[in-house]
Amino acid sequence: MKPAKLIAPIVLCVLTLGFSPPPKNDKWEVLFNGKDLTGWDTYIGPDLDDKGKFINPNPIGLNTDPKQVFTVIKQDGDKVIRISGEKWGAISTKKAYSNYHLQLQFKWGQLTWGQKKGQKMDSGLLYHSVGAYGADYGAWMRSQEFQIEQTNCGDYWGVAGGMADIPVIKRYDKDYIYNVGGLMNTFAEGSKTGRHCIKGSDAENPKGEWNTLDLYCNGDTSIHVINDKVMMVLYHGRQADGGQMKPLTKGKIQIQSEGAEVFYKEIMLQAITQLPSELIRQ
Repeated sequence: MKPAKLIAPIVLCVLTLGFSPPPKNDKWEVLFNGKDLTGWDTYIGPDLDDKGKFINPNPIGLNTDPKQVFTVIKQDGDKVIRISGEKWGAISTKKAYSNYHLQLQFKWGQLTWGQKKGQKMDSGLLYHSVGAYGADYGAWMRSQEFQIEQTNCGDYWGVAGGMADIPVIKRYDKDYIYNVGGLMNTFAEGSKTGRHCIKGSDAENPKGEWNTLDLYCNGDTSIHVINDKVMMVLYHGRQADGGQMKPLTKGKIQIQSEGAEVFYKEIMLQAITQLPSELIRQ
């Protein structure tokens, strides 16, 4: 893949302060029923050693979970999804979605495993997931990642060919940070800027407290929001597929197991026809 070209700066008026999400209504589709993982598949990649190397190349596979990485438990009176993090993989919706507002709650547990032991707690929301299971690190489908990691919630990663254009400023000659008035750069594996963009703000609650994540997707634009605060806006979502550039605007939703214990609840989605004016002002 050729390095991304720098595009002329753009001026956007994006409200990055707090806002009030729309009230929940009967148009929301509940993705987690509060009982079990109906509507989801599980996928677990190959076994890894403590340095993250494959012990063997064979994945544990689809809907096979001998270690109970993905379970539903009762916690503080609620049924929640527990992801142990012991194996790398994900739960994924059986259905594909486009043009939506997704909302969920997450909080960190205590356990870390393997190469992540003693490191920052890590997970991730992978959206517009398409193609083969295990395309990235043997564990995840091609997708756009809304990073869920301690102190880094809201970052972007392009996964297995996912890419997006994001306005950024540069820091320390290597890090690119979302900035509404920055220069538009393409983030993709193999590009000059790489596939990782750092969020432009911080709103994560302390460990042990629930956080609310909101993801807005409309057309090829998406918005990452943590606890009612915009982390970044991404444009021209697309994918490298067989040497061709194609749109990446629809797909399954994956939630990662990536070496850390994490809990999820109240996962729901509703269709939208445009991005909220509270988030983007043109």
